[in-house]
Amino acid sequence: MTKANPVSVQKHLKGVSYPANKEELIKHARKHGADQEVLSLLERLPENQQFGNPAELNKAMGKIR
Repeated sequence: MTKANPVSVQKHLKGVSYPANKEELIKHARKHGADQEVLSLLERLPENQQFGNPAELNKAMGKIR
């Protein structure tokens, strides 16, 4: 299975308002047609964490690969 890359994830998160938590990111990605690979990666993000910008989100995603 190919893993979603940060560019693909950010494509589906275009327009999201930061700071955002895991649930908000998943909801936004679903609304914008994210595939299962993107959603699976977002679902593995830490609970109860706010991401202040795309760079913070990319850093967190890098830790769960």
